[in-house]
Amino acid sequence: MAKWFRRRKKGAASESESTGKVGQAKDPKHAALQPSYLDKVSPSPPAAAPQPRRIQMETQPESPTHPPAAPAAATGQPPVKSQRAPKGVVVLAIGLPGSGKTTWFKRRGVTPLSSDMLRTILFDDITEQRYQSLVFSALRSLLRVRLIARMPWNYVDATNLSPKERKQWIQMARSLGYEVQAVFFDVPLEVCLERNRRRERMVPEDVMHRMATKLRAPTFEEGFSKIVVVRVKSRDASGAQTEDDLA
Repeated sequence: MAKWFRRRKKGAASESESTGKVGQAKDPKHAALQPSYLDKVSPSPPAAAPQPRRIQMETQPESPTHPPAAPAAATGQPPVKSQRAPKGVVVLAIGLPGSGKTTWFKRRGVTPLSSDMLRTILFDDITEQRYQSLVFSALRSLLRVRLIARMPWNYVDATNLSPKERKQWIQMARSLGYEVQAVFFDVPLEVCLERNRRRERMVPEDVMHRMATKLRAPTFEEGFSKIVVVRVKSRDASGAQTEDDLA
């Protein structure tokens, strides 16, 4: 009897939920329960093709007031529908203060999750800087709620200067089945400083310089499926504005 029991235990398949193995074929009578929002998710095949990588360039208009477009048009067309299509998209803005992030969202009729918004809600002061960890913890929690609720388009308006700062957003989104896109505001520091001086709420210039040293352009290796690069118009020798060469 003891010998039979040992052989049975050794040959039995691991069916425990504690193993963390998801998507394995099981007898329907013994299938583990799962959250309802995962009902329609199909396990990926062993050699799933990677999401296509896309780079898109655009130039900031001279006037920040343009008729707003539909929110889903903020970074172009949504992912192509297929059996393995992601549940939606998370769009991360990346750029220095004064690079045009907030204006870019406004032109497209988008209300993003933003650190400024949360400072106003939580502390009645958009300039409050003493509780940065609390602000961004709350911001990540809000995004998680949207993703669990299967909201198709989700936008985060923060500086997101380095890969380290962007890593948590990317990991959260991809773990919940979302594609992640980046909108990189490739705007010279001098332009950001000039705009910053005209703002009612200015960032100290020494802080701007320190932030500029941390800024890194997004890469596909971080997990982005699409990168939109936003640039300002350059000036020729006569002082007239011309569009940057975006080829």
